[in-house]
Amino acid sequence: MEIIIHHTISDLYKTLGLPFNQEIDFTILSIPEIHPEIPFQSPTLRADYFSFILTKEGSGIYWLDDHKFPFDSHTIYFTNPGHIKSYELYESKDAFIITLSEKFLRENVHPEIYREFPFLLAEIVPPQKLLQNDFEEFETLYSQILKEFNKESEYKNKILGNLFMVILLKIKERFWSTYNPIEEGNSDSQIVKTFKRLLEAVFKEVLKGTQQGDKLQVQDIARIMNLHPNYLNSVIKSKTGRTVNDWISKRILSVAKSLLIHTPYSSKEIAYKLGFSEATHFSRFFKKHTELSPNTFRKSNKK
Repeated sequence: MEIIIHHTISDLYKTLGLPFNQEIDFTILSIPEIHPEIPFQSPTLRADYFSFILTKEGSGIYWLDDHKFPFDSHTIYFTNPGHIKSYELYESKDAFIITLSEKFLRENVHPEIYREFPFLLAEIVPPQKLLQNDFEEFETLYSQILKEFNKESEYKNKILGNLFMVILLKIKERFWSTYNPIEEGNSDSQIVKTFKRLLEAVFKEVLKGTQQGDKLQVQDIARIMNLHPNYLNSVIKSKTGRTVNDWISKRILSVAKSLLIHTPYSSKEIAYKLGFSEATHFSRFFKKHTELSPNTFRKSNKK
C-alpha cells in the first residue's frame, strides 16, 4: 500500500482536478460534487491539514492509523495532521468538508489554537451523531462559511476564521469539553510513543559510539515521523507538558553524564558525539543544567 505523505490542501486540489493559483490554507467543498462516482475509495495519505466533515445524508468508513470508524447521516467528525488516513464512501448525497492548515488556525482563529481547543490534538476521533436541532446549527454554520468562502473581501480570512471558531466552540461544548491531552499522552498517544521510541533509539546509538555528528533538532525527528515540526512540538508539549527541545536536552544531559562517568572520552570528544560544534558550547549547556562543568562533574563522580 502506497502512502502519500505531506499531502497539502493544494495537493488535494490537484488530486481532485480542481483549479488553484496559489498555496491554499482554507477551503470548503461539497463532497458529492468532488466525488460524483459512488462508491469511492480514497488514496491512503498523511495529510498536513485538518479536515472537518459534516454529513447530512451519506455513509461510509474512515481509517485513522489503525482505527476504523463507520459514519452515516447527521454526523460530524474531524481528522488532524500527521496521521495515516483514508476513507470510503458508500453513499454521499449531501455532505461538506472543510480543510484548513494550522497556519490558518493560528492566524485567523486563535494564536494559541491548541491551548484554546486542545481536542484538535486528539488522535482517536470517532464520528459524532447529532440530534436534528444540533445538526441544523452546524449545517447553518457550514452554509454561511460556504457563502463567505465564495465572496471576495479583504476581510475574507478573518470572517471565515471567526465563523470556524464558532464551529470549534460548539464541538468543544458538545463533545470535547473534558478532553485532557495529558491523559492521552500517558496512554493512547501513538505520536508520543513513536517520538519517545525514536529519541531513545538515537541516543542508544550515541552511547554505543556508533552515532555522532550534528545536534539532534526538532525538525530531524519531525522529518522521520513525517510531521510538521510545529505540529509535532504542539502534540508533545500538550500531551507531556514538555517541548521536544526539553526532551532532547534531557536525553543529551543524561547521555553526557553517562559518557563522563563510564568512558575515558574527553569533554571535547563527548561534545562532538552529542552534536555540539564547539566544546565550549557543550560545557555551557552542561553547566546550565547541572551548575557544574563537565570536568568537575566527572571528578566528583569518579569511580
